[in-house]
Amino acid sequence: MSLIKSISGIRGTIGGTAGEALTPLDIVKFTAAYATRLQMRLPGKERYKVVVGRDARISGNMVDNVVCGTLMACGIDVVNAGLASTPTVEMAVTFEKADGGIILTASHNPRQWNALKLLDQNGEFLDSHEGELLLECAAEENFTFSDVDTIGSYTQKDYTNAHIEAVLSHPLVDIEEIYRSGFKVVLDAVNSVGGIIMPKLLEALGVTCIQLNCDPTGDFAHNPEPLPENLTQLSERVVLEKADLGISVDPDVDRLALICEDGTPYGEEYTLVTVADYILKNKKGYTVSNLSSSRALRDVTEAAGCVYSASAVGEVNVVAEMKRVNAVIGGEGNGGVIVPDFHYGRDALIGTALFLTYLAKSRNKASALRESYPKYHISKNKIELSAGINVDNVLANIKKAYSEHRITDIDGVKVDFDGRKQWVHLRKSNTEPIIRIYAEAGTEEAADAIAHEIIKKINEIIK
Repeated sequence: MSLIKSISGIRGTIGGTAGEALTPLDIVKFTAAYATRLQMRLPGKERYKVVVGRDARISGNMVDNVVCGTLMACGIDVVNAGLASTPTVEMAVTFEKADGGIILTASHNPRQWNALKLLDQNGEFLDSHEGELLLECAAEENFTFSDVDTIGSYTQKDYTNAHIEAVLSHPLVDIEEIYRSGFKVVLDAVNSVGGIIMPKLLEALGVTCIQLNCDPTGDFAHNPEPLPENLTQLSERVVLEKADLGISVDPDVDRLALICEDGTPYGEEYTLVTVADYILKNKKGYTVSNLSSSRALRDVTEAAGCVYSASAVGEVNVVAEMKRVNAVIGGEGNGGVIVPDFHYGRDALIGTALFLTYLAKSRNKASALRESYPKYHISKNKIELSAGINVDNVLANIKKAYSEHRITDIDGVKVDFDGRKQWVHLRKSNTEPIIRIYAEAGTEEAADAIAHEIIKKINEIIK
């Protein structure tokens, strides 16, 4: 059992004791802290409104009832979006001109997990400062609940169609081009809310959609993280159906992974790269991804005569950097696409529509489009450190050892071996004595070799 409290919200496994699992007591405490902080951030309003939505996981209805009831007890008017994707709830906050939003989803975590993801009045995740203040508020438990005459109201509203209409209205989504291509795709929605919204989007785009695991029961058909090893069923079905593409989304539909027509993985790192390539052909500007994402985005950006900028890991950090440089596209290498003139959040729907538009315009098969991009491989590793080891000291020593190369230290230590188009990124865990080590190179063997070199260096440092 586990309970993880962070600046981005609270998540944990369902069932167990308070403080060790995500219990109703924890849910009440953090929801009340969110309501308290919301009223402090936006003082002087007569009424406050919050949108709540959830993915389809089994515990969702229970958590939803506790969250909505607590918000109402704090005097907050609740608009319940019901079963809704994360990007749908984010957009619903702005549709409603609400003061915030709470998304009930543990994203790609297994079925026993759930979480509260917390949004501000712009439908964006709380920044680190506000997140810290919320954690302090929850720890103090200094809450005031409303009397019977001022408790919040409760309404229900479905924003699925509004989200889809917004996607169809984006200037770079070419519905006619997609229609003419007559695409057939297989969709794997891992039995969550993607099974509700994604078929409707694809139908609106004129795409024939073969549904796989699209019953939103929350009983995930496989590990819900959209990685190649979890998408073998989708790959086989794409080949069997002679489909043009396989589409996979995670339980809350903010990550998009693709399968080529021959059943091979497109590569989750290349979802963002491809969408960025298309946008840059139509609109020049900065691109942004986090330090652990593929160098391919930088290559594509520079080939377009534009500038790439890196951020610390985490969606809130990517968004902050995108705003700082006024980026035209950004995201993360886990299949998270953020289109700023749509909204500042990872969104598999706009990612799908832009990818299909580019695929249609390119007159290529998905595998050929993928082959047109620089070929990189990422090796993902971690090293566990003994108690008492100073992780910051380890990272400082790595930084010194590789000082002749380009170093970025806004989030751990990243070393760019520019001449070889290789990099390695080291980050410490916030919750356990672990250093995560990601390395990228032109081949899997070369990426593994860089990672193992760093691991060997770390072991020498801590001896």
